[in-house]
Amino acid sequence: MFTRFDFADLRLFIRIAEENSLTRGAERVHMSLPAASIRIKNLEESLGAKLLYRASHGVTLTPPGQVLLQHALDMQRQMEHLCSDLQEYAQGVKGHVRLFANTTAITEFLPAVLSRFLANHRHVNVDLRERLSPNIVRAVTDGATDIGIIAGNVRTEGLEILPYREDRLILVCAHGHPLDQRREVSFDETLEFDHVCLPEASAIHSFLSEAADRAHRRLKLRIQVGNFEAMCRLVEANVGIGILPESAARRQAKTSDIHLVKLTDKWALRDLKICVRSLDLLPSFARDLVTLILEDARAANGPARISAVA
Repeated sequence: MFTRFDFADLRLFIRIAEENSLTRGAERVHMSLPAASIRIKNLEESLGAKLLYRASHGVTLTPPGQVLLQHALDMQRQMEHLCSDLQEYAQGVKGHVRLFANTTAITEFLPAVLSRFLANHRHVNVDLRERLSPNIVRAVTDGATDIGIIAGNVRTEGLEILPYREDRLILVCAHGHPLDQRREVSFDETLEFDHVCLPEASAIHSFLSEAADRAHRRLKLRIQVGNFEAMCRLVEANVGIGILPESAARRQAKTSDIHLVKLTDKWALRDLKICVRSLDLLPSFARDLVTLILEDARAANGPARISAVA
């Protein structure tokens, strides 16, 4: 049986799979829900296979749906690569780069780089999402994202890895807090106190919650805030203690009266790495973004090197 595929249908299917929602997937391609439902139904009928499990809380992929997603993502990458290579011959061709990263990279290192990249690539859009490192690796492996920035010791077999930056998590507390006379402290000791944290949806919150779970403890959440500046303001007011990247803590310490304490846990010092399935197979504009990210790191940390495929 030969089935003709409509790129619009495949693009819709990819967005539905990314969102685990027919409604949100349709919104991302600017399509009405009834029109999207009809397109997916027609696609299922033409393939002779059910692609989605539908439930009240959203949709998940069936085994045939997972196979279609992999091929649809490969076709999307090939099309973007083609468009990128032909950009010098065609005006107005747009590209799309998907970048998944952890909290530190998104808040501390990427804003300036992305600003320069977007200024130099006016026809390219960037889909930037915050994820935990294991989920980023899975997304790169599965083709759900083009570029990943991960931290810590995460298995990356089959991916191309580029050393990026060093990331240290530290504790901040108010002067007068029981920990303000300490130069270093273990994470377990911090669990005795109230914490000021980022939202539960943030990668750094999930990372710290998992660390507490491994210690068979839990974070004492006093309040959750949207950014590091708000966190440090509340820490300064002695609402609780906070754990955040050292670069952010030192920046906030210039305007907030807070005390910085080193975390003694080995996982507090993490190597950030860029991961891709294949640098050579990325569209040229995506390779340009990787180059800019590494150049920015090189200016701060010294030269980064491309490792062999893990």
